[in-house]
Amino acid sequence: MNKTCGKEKYPNLFSPIRVGNLRFKNRIIAAPTSPSMITPEGYLMPESAYYLGKKAAGGAALVDWGEAIVHVTGQSHSKQVRLDVTGVRTGLSYAAKMIHNNGALAGIQLSHGGMYGGLTSVGGSVIACDHAWGPSDCVMPNGEKVEEMPREIIDTIIKAFADGAKLCKECGYDMVQVHAAHGWLFSQFLSPVQNKRTDEFGGSLENRARFLVMTLKAIREAVGPMFPIEVRLAGDDYADFGVHLEEEIEVAKMIDGIVDIINVSCGHHEVPELFTVQTPSGYFEKGCYVGLAAEIKKHVKCLVSCMGAVKDVDLMEEIIASGKADFVMLGRPLLADPFLPEKALEGKTDDITPCIRCYECFGETQLGEAVKCSVNPCTGNEMYETPVGKAKIKKKALVVGGGPGGMQAAITLRERGHEVTLVEKSDHLGGNLIPAGSPFGKSDVLELNEVLKRRVERSGAKLLLNTNADEEFVKDFNPDVMFLAVGAREVIPPIKGIDMPHVISASEAELHPEKAGEKVVIIGGGLVGCEAAVSFAHNGHKASVIEMRNEILLECNFIYKGALEYQIKKNNVDVYTGAAVKEINQTGVVYEKDGVLTTVEADTVVYAVGFKAPYDFVDKMCDIVQNTVIIGDCKKVGQIGNAIDQAYHMAKIV
Repeated sequence: MNKTCGKEKYPNLFSPIRVGNLRFKNRIIAAPTSPSMITPEGYLMPESAYYLGKKAAGGAALVDWGEAIVHVTGQSHSKQVRLDVTGVRTGLSYAAKMIHNNGALAGIQLSHGGMYGGLTSVGGSVIACDHAWGPSDCVMPNGEKVEEMPREIIDTIIKAFADGAKLCKECGYDMVQVHAAHGWLFSQFLSPVQNKRTDEFGGSLENRARFLVMTLKAIREAVGPMFPIEVRLAGDDYADFGVHLEEEIEVAKMIDGIVDIINVSCGHHEVPELFTVQTPSGYFEKGCYVGLAAEIKKHVKCLVSCMGAVKDVDLMEEIIASGKADFVMLGRPLLADPFLPEKALEGKTDDITPCIRCYECFGETQLGEAVKCSVNPCTGNEMYETPVGKAKIKKKALVVGGGPGGMQAAITLRERGHEVTLVEKSDHLGGNLIPAGSPFGKSDVLELNEVLKRRVERSGAKLLLNTNADEEFVKDFNPDVMFLAVGAREVIPPIKGIDMPHVISASEAELHPEKAGEKVVIIGGGLVGCEAAVSFAHNGHKASVIEMRNEILLECNFIYKGALEYQIKKNNVDVYTGAAVKEINQTGVVYEKDGVLTTVEADTVVYAVGFKAPYDFVDKMCDIVQNTVIIGDCKKVGQIGNAIDQAYHMAKIV
């Protein structure tokens, strides 16, 4: 196959372009992400360099690192690169070399948290300085105090940005991006609400933009005329206290001629519902704010890059071809598949692993202080990952269950060279991916299922549908190794009336929404129940959620929880917490809270109280085949990423 046949279909996406002293081989930029693989001192760990190197190997023109803090006053959480500490150059230089040695240009984002420096932000809390300096005096919602930044601190920070840019250039980086969006320092100064100053840095838009303009001029002087500078602006903050498109256009005009590229984003880090606008959940259409970049591009001569759920290659090509932007910037899509650019170039777009926008990558930055991806078991393991090699002994492998874990196991086992048979009791592959991808906002999951199905087909694994792999079947098959990926059983709660005809399971409700009446009550406020409620409400039903715990979505990562809570509010879903369901009757659902019984009217009742692993079946099967590997929900009920990760890594060692 022609290794560059994708150029014919995507000629604009793969057209080179020169920026200053750089030649970009295509129009794809790996966005400045910043997983927490950083020491407490602010040094990049080797894991970060390998993470960046994998993105570079995948074919992006430039790979960015995010949130390098230029001065101690701007550290907003404890896992950020610090450009103002001795010893940081070693890790920075090594990361730049890893990017270059894998074929990409290296970029880095310069940032300052402004009023969040030393205070509590979404990234966690850290006491980095004696004062939190912002554009003006204020008291944060949690009572923390912010002091107006004096001129001497402003001058110090301007110099710190210039020094930081020069340091990064000396460490081998080809471009710097200055972060002026998402609620950080320059965004705060641009805000007509947060900035109440009466000096030269407050009042008119020109004054509010002065800090940013002075900083960019200082950086330009420090790095020279040919070294590219990019600025991230918010096309719109979408907040009452923020800046909107009309003023952002004027800011873009002010910095045009100083910078080479303007990256257009939107939203706000510190407001959960706006964070999921800035980094769109599945409830937003793909390319949802490319229009902001297109509008700013009309008013400037410099180049413009766009972002925001830009995950389909056809969309990327259309953006560049139509002149809406000069670059597409990809964040999560390159965690899901760092080889997206290479696959597109080679004409293999149907094998690109799609991001399902679940925010597990963000969640892991807190839980494991690293990064992971639900659909890519290699993300976060780049430093330790070994290729899938051929097995020394070819084995007869049986995979039972055609969900995500079973499919991934079959794919990897075939890559190892084993003889593989995949058995699925239903007439299709996908398992719980099908109901999980059926509600509104979850179509990314169905895309993933299609990719896995194609990989199974192309792998050469033998597929047996409509086949029950019971004890007799397994004994007759007599495999050398068996992978059990049979999923979990939906729990039926022991509630009076649960067997009434208008009561259905969450899976049935997701697969057959037409069965629902006008008023739908979901018993269970976990992930499945809340997603179902949002979907029903979006489609015109009156949806309610009853949860016995005092809070919904307790098993979700904090970002996806915010995304769902925003959708619950937006779609007017009623939520009852601390409520113990006592009975289902013809009228609705009766729950008890604080000793009081209340009925929520319902035409349809959906139970979504969780799943239970079939340990009795699993143990019985393991007794038949000594070399049995248990993966996914039948090992421990979890999420898509658990099944895929276990399947991939366990199949690699068989």
